[in-house]
Amino acid sequence: MKWRRILLNFRVIVLIFFLLISITALATRGLTFGLDISGGISITVKLEKPVDPQTMEQVKIALEQRLNTLGVKNIVVEPWGDQFVIVKVANVTEEEADQLIKTIERQGVFYAEFQGVIFATGKDILNVGSVSYDPQHSAWVVPFRLSKEAAEKFAQLALGKAGYPVDMFLDPPVNSTLVVSNRVYEAMLSKTFMFEGNMTLVERIEKAFGIRVVPYANITPEEIAKIARGSERIILLDVDGNLLTTLKEMGFEVETRSMRSDEDVYDFIKRSLGLYGPYRVSEGLATGNPSTEVMISITAPKTDIQARQDAQVVSVVLRSGSLPVKLSIERIDYISPKLGENFKRQVLVAGIAALLVVGLIVFLHYRKIKIAIPVMFTSFSEVLIILGIAALIRWNLDLPSIAGIIAAIGTGVDQQIVITDELLGEEESRRRVKRSGVLRRMGRAFFIILASATTTIVAMSFLFKFFVGGLRGFAFTTILGVLVGIFITRPAYGEIAKVLIGERR
Repeated sequence: MKWRRILLNFRVIVLIFFLLISITALATRGLTFGLDISGGISITVKLEKPVDPQTMEQVKIALEQRLNTLGVKNIVVEPWGDQFVIVKVANVTEEEADQLIKTIERQGVFYAEFQGVIFATGKDILNVGSVSYDPQHSAWVVPFRLSKEAAEKFAQLALGKAGYPVDMFLDPPVNSTLVVSNRVYEAMLSKTFMFEGNMTLVERIEKAFGIRVVPYANITPEEIAKIARGSERIILLDVDGNLLTTLKEMGFEVETRSMRSDEDVYDFIKRSLGLYGPYRVSEGLATGNPSTEVMISITAPKTDIQARQDAQVVSVVLRSGSLPVKLSIERIDYISPKLGENFKRQVLVAGIAALLVVGLIVFLHYRKIKIAIPVMFTSFSEVLIILGIAALIRWNLDLPSIAGIIAAIGTGVDQQIVITDELLGEEESRRRVKRSGVLRRMGRAFFIILASATTTIVAMSFLFKFFVGGLRGFAFTTILGVLVGIFITRPAYGEIAKVLIGERR
């Protein structure tokens, strides 16, 4: 009878509902872990001088765009103060980590190229307007202003060449040799990258940047080495990884890039080259008259939303141009994925042990199993709900985040003891507790709980707002745990305790 009253209670039903949601989220989405658990790399980057928030944001955006070309997922770029940026990437191999480091060390530069001739770089982009929709051409447009010198150079190049392709690049692999699969090579030669022009993409990038493209078909590593002589590096695109080891043994700097599951061959080529475009030269820009006010029109064959997103990316690239300050790598922390697996096991064992110890201590204190079990169940429910929410929002769980969960659970156990003590009242005399007394004691307990929770949330909110890294993770999970406790688990425990303790004969 008592258990039926408990299960039909509204607050307990709410707890069960959130438990089911959390279990579903964990089963379908899974947890994402930070570097110290899943393994990865943390790179502390130092700017040559302190910068204002606007410049720091520009550095952050430019770094994200450059690192995205590598195809590594879950890249987090966090400004730290006014002179440092921390780049975190989970689940990377040592080879991918090496590519990240080299990409950061290179001074990324924006280029605008036409028929193999570079007519503008980042310093020639004087201003970028807001992305807007042009109903006349049913396209999203990105207006920007070129320097006079770049505008005059482009006017001469584009005279009488309306419809020809204009390419924009952010940190292309200058002076490199690309060894590509047949499908990549065929796509690079296709009309998708040519329009009405008379030069293929392969010809344009070789003339502009010294990028040689070699199709990997019936060619030996020795022949590739001969072609790549003088190149700064060899990049393997959609090619068997066994070639990587052979070329490295020959003394070459080699990188490898593969297609993501969510991209086609054309997007893969653009990402690998840092290419945005190509864009067609309009009739107005092919007259030979220089124009400093230029506009890029973008349409998408799929959806209007996609076209708008593409236009926003182009706007970011134009604004970022080249990095406004020089960067240097201050510190590199690499955690092996194997070490991360050990952390996962240790955290799991520690969590189970902590839960059992809490239950044992509560049992020894009250000498009642029907108090210890609800306390343990409530604490376990709290952990499950916090993890479920973390899975839903894709929050990266690192060791400080887990410490925050433990801190919240510890606070929760304290509060459950407050509720239990208030309900027990003068247990020593074993007198009957009337309903009015139960409600009064419950109100007093929840007043104490709310006051404590408010203090914790205010303190943790400060950490979350003004700090980055581990402190933010600790603050977030602590706040989340406190909120889950106040609104879900603590009220449910109170109802369970009232039935098991407050109204017993």
